[in-house]
Amino acid sequence: MKTAYTNGTIFTMDAANEWYKNGIIITEDGRIVYAGPPNDFEQQSVDETIDLKGKWVLPGLVNTHSHILMTILRGTGDDMNLKPWLEQRVWPLEQQFTPEIGTASARLGVLEMLKSGTTTFSDMFNPNGIDSDEVIHAIADSGIRGAFSHTVFSAGSEADQRANLNEAERFAKTYRSFADGRFTTMIAPHSPYTCTPKALEECARLAKENKVMAHIHVAETDGEIEEILTRYGARPIEHIRRSGLFDVPAIMAHGVVLNDEERAFMKERDIRVAHNPVSNLKLGSGVADVAALREADVKVGIATDGVMSNNNFDMFEELRLAALLQKGTYKDATRLPAEEILAMATRIGAEAVGMKHTGCLKSGRCADFITIDPSDKPHLQPAAEACSHLVYAVSGKDVCDVYVEGRQLVKDGQCLTMDEEKIIADANRLRKQLEI
Repeated sequence: MKTAYTNGTIFTMDAANEWYKNGIIITEDGRIVYAGPPNDFEQQSVDETIDLKGKWVLPGLVNTHSHILMTILRGTGDDMNLKPWLEQRVWPLEQQFTPEIGTASARLGVLEMLKSGTTTFSDMFNPNGIDSDEVIHAIADSGIRGAFSHTVFSAGSEADQRANLNEAERFAKTYRSFADGRFTTMIAPHSPYTCTPKALEECARLAKENKVMAHIHVAETDGEIEEILTRYGARPIEHIRRSGLFDVPAIMAHGVVLNDEERAFMKERDIRVAHNPVSNLKLGSGVADVAALREADVKVGIATDGVMSNNNFDMFEELRLAALLQKGTYKDATRLPAEEILAMATRIGAEAVGMKHTGCLKSGRCADFITIDPSDKPHLQPAAEACSHLVYAVSGKDVCDVYVEGRQLVKDGQCLTMDEEKIIADANRLRKQLEI
């Protein structure tokens, strides 16, 4: 079925940043066949026409790093530094999870993402004995797009560590082309400080053999740099390079503490970065030098991290703060202009997680897009400055409609594929089972 969406302000987010007032998108079989001005549109060639009535249309946002299973822990462990936060709150609480809690938490997170305009996310989760198959099927039912990985840790006995690696490989193989191709997988050693050199080498082997990307937390704090230097005589980037993990396509979360030499190496190896501005600030980790990464031609996507360190999945809040932090840090308002930061949250973010088939509204790409209706929103006026408003004024609450592969998942702010009332009730009921 061929559908035309007419009378929208279309932000294609292609490399030329083309946009069209009163533009048109035509989709067929989940793909975009046309996005542009109305002069090339022939109404008789489509089966259905939907009037967008002046809504702003842009690609669905791409969240390049999250922890969906932690959603139910929102609001716990506030005001703590990273290491004690992980050791005293995150990991002990996750050990209490049951399959029901894990699934409910994932559903809550996906619901929030969809309603706030995220159509694709790259998630690193640690099932802790939870049935990862149950969780992934629950996520698939929502209609969202994603890249998922079973996190690898070097903890427990040698047998435990081997079982963890085996499960990571099984998961990667089973779901690397799941949910009609909407899902893919990665191999995810948690970090250089929680994984032994041998574990990093094994993860590199698994990623290479299974032809999937690697996903890892790197260079998040000054303390991490010091710890890895002390343990292995090298900074984290060099230490990981020795393991072979950067011989495969990789995305690293954070990248707060990097030098020029490391940024040059990342460009050479096409190592991508998931930038988590709110989480980095909340945990006291610092501010990543995104401007320097972009000047080094490193792909940088925007990310929320988990809501336990954020505390929401609102990507519009994230991209706004990402832009403002660079301007303030450099004392230069020209850093990360609106068009570039929007690209990082859409097209560049999609490229960073290996999904070049989404993130841009152009012929041949997946029909993943969202709409915002500015007509009744004072904070989005004057509507003529739409591009500016998308970065500096819009929030996730302004999202009206969400489509993935041409299928409408959210209509007028209400999710069509998930039972919102049940998901919220389940999350609050199950949260009471945890000893916080």
